[in-house]
Amino acid sequence: MENSKIILNKLTAIESLLEATNQTKPLTLPEAAKFLNLSQSHLYKLTSERKIPHFKPSGKKIYFDKSELIQWLKRKPARTREETEEKAASYNVSGKGAA
Repeated sequence: MENSKIILNKLTAIESLLEATNQTKPLTLPEAAKFLNLSQSHLYKLTSERKIPHFKPSGKKIYFDKSELIQWLKRKPARTREETEEKAASYNVSGKGAA
């Protein structure tokens, strides 16, 4: 019983280290494409159009910060049907758009 607690504690520590490493390590283009579920060519196009955060430390290879990609994904949340209806109702009542 004591042995299983020791193993569980060690596994938890290893898992924490892996998560910390995963979040700080920059992603390559193929890794970022897989993470975002985009084709590599589309992701490259987004970088060339400067529509997605990336960096090129050597001027050639492209890298991505995972936390920046998550923020990029959340930049334009889709409104729920309820939010859209509320906005439409406020527009109709006031005669102009509500922010």
